[in-house]
Amino acid sequence: MSTESISDRGEHVRSIGVTALAALAGVGAAFLSAVITGDAATVEAAATDTRTYMIVLAAILIQFPLINAAGIYEEEEFGPKHYLFISFMTFSLWFVVWGILLTVEYTA
Repeated sequence: MSTESISDRGEHVRSIGVTALAALAGVGAAFLSAVITGDAATVEAAATDTRTYMIVLAAILIQFPLINAAGIYEEEEFGPKHYLFISFMTFSLWFVVWGILLTVEYTA
């Protein structure tokens, strides 16, 4: 017999949804960064382009209203831990994917 309750399953599905949204936002920001810096003369010039930082920051900030509008978390449940988690997941996936795209010299 399963000892898992319905509320535990709901929390699990909710955490999967937030993690997937953060991951997809990070990957999307990486591809957009690659497109924006595709005309750079060198990989070093592309890596130091400050527009890419604005892209990942926008990808992070857009998620907070989306999560609140979707009603995934109640207002009192969404705390600093959630902000840090979403920011870290989005940034780390952007960093890794964009690093790979810079290494293989992706051009859109």
